[in-house]
Amino acid sequence: MSKDDKPKDPMEELQKNLQDLFKQGKAFMPFGGPMGGESGATAQTGTQPPQEEDEEAKERAEALKRIEAFNLKPREIRDYLDRFVIQQNEAKKVISVAICDHFNHVRRCLERPDLADQDYAKQNIILLGPTGVGKTYLMRNVAKLVGVPFVKADATKFSETGYIGGDVEDLVRDLVKVANGDTELAQYGIVYIDEIDKIANKTTGAGGRDVSGRGVQINLLKLMEDTEVNLQSQTDMMGQMQAMMDLQRGKKRKRTVSTKHILFIVSGAFDQMDEAIKKRLRNTSMGFGAVQADDEEDENFLDQTETKDFIDYGFEPEFVGRLPVRVACQPLKPNDLFEIMTTSEGSVLRQYISDFEGYGISLEMDNESLQEVSERAYKEKTGARGLMTILERAFRGFKFELPSTSIKSLQVNKETIEDPDTHLKELLRENLHDQHEVLKIEIQEYTGRFEAQYGFTLDFTDDAIDALIEESLETDKTIRGLCERKFQDFNHGLTLISRNTGQKSFTVDADVILDAEKALSNWVVASYNKEDSE
Repeated sequence: MSKDDKPKDPMEELQKNLQDLFKQGKAFMPFGGPMGGESGATAQTGTQPPQEEDEEAKERAEALKRIEAFNLKPREIRDYLDRFVIQQNEAKKVISVAICDHFNHVRRCLERPDLADQDYAKQNIILLGPTGVGKTYLMRNVAKLVGVPFVKADATKFSETGYIGGDVEDLVRDLVKVANGDTELAQYGIVYIDEIDKIANKTTGAGGRDVSGRGVQINLLKLMEDTEVNLQSQTDMMGQMQAMMDLQRGKKRKRTVSTKHILFIVSGAFDQMDEAIKKRLRNTSMGFGAVQADDEEDENFLDQTETKDFIDYGFEPEFVGRLPVRVACQPLKPNDLFEIMTTSEGSVLRQYISDFEGYGISLEMDNESLQEVSERAYKEKTGARGLMTILERAFRGFKFELPSTSIKSLQVNKETIEDPDTHLKELLRENLHDQHEVLKIEIQEYTGRFEAQYGFTLDFTDDAIDALIEESLETDKTIRGLCERKFQDFNHGLTLISRNTGQKSFTVDADVILDAEKALSNWVVASYNKEDSE
């Protein structure tokens, strides 16, 4: 190969081949027939099918209608968020104002497109706070309210351009997808990025380059300010093919989207930053700004975060500058956790109540037990997530055992949370008599399934039922499990017996329960002896 013969780019070669196929009318539409006939004629004339145009116009009209119908005021959004998230009043205020301001701006730009070209200072937000305080949950509930396109992503999925990982520009492309391809609506969307603290530009232990740090920050700050994003990613093969198909069909789409009016909200736990802020405040001159040791445990130092703290943590000054609105979420105290369980519509306790209801069991907790859960969850230092840790630890045994009993009510007190195993054993002991009745019903259910599947009737004697129940209690095995193991080959033996004698019903006594395989063998031998004697 001469020096003038450069190797061909595989992507360019694929695109050229696809274009040639389209021109020859040999390409096939996704989920449809070959291009030609009516669709081919449409492509040649450069017009869109009327039905497709009507559908897109209808979707856009509905989206605009949702935006126009949004008439909530900041206090009303705050009240809505109060139903789900406890505390975090300042964060709710900031988000509520930002959402309302964003909607008002979107409406103005849609009514007067010339305004979209004017300078606009976006109120991009950064939420700080320890894990489990409700940062992500706040945004999850905000997403239910917004009528503009909304996407969420974790910062950890992105990497610097040129490395393996997600491209930050995919956030904007996702907005377009959420907007059903409407680029004008997408450019007024909202992007939420969680775990933003994970892309701080910290040096690695081996002295290597942190490809998920500074490079991602640089790419993100471009998005957060004002840039044009190409809607066809170089690595998106399907997107490239769709673009060529749209071109062949005469369907022109905008190839870029401006991020000038997209609102960005980011959040992160920022572990250890509070310690750095505490140290900074201690080094200030003694006086009104000094931190008193007695108050440090209850102090939320993230409230006093300054730009320098972000920079020291590992963020580029330009990146921090793109996030002018900053608000710290407060750590949750035991009383907050108690309120989450008792008043929040998204309480994890509601989930456990629903789980037990699925088995026909009602779960009730008194105030002392709820307070005990709150205190223990607080010690976990994982915010509201600690509630699930404590509740799961307390209810795991009950969820495993009670569905197989006749117990239909679980009354939980403080002692239940302190020693769930003891409470469970006492409950099962009290239910022992009723449990025998439950196990008898399970035996009847098994014989019914056996007869329906194989056509043979198993008639258990009273001593067989007692023996099977006793074995179930001693081995901690279910009746169903025991029967399926004991009688797993019975259908074959009973089929032989039925052929020899015509018998369809068989009596199961205690000896059969003791050694089912031996009993079946004796029955089969007896059936052949009976046939020979006849």
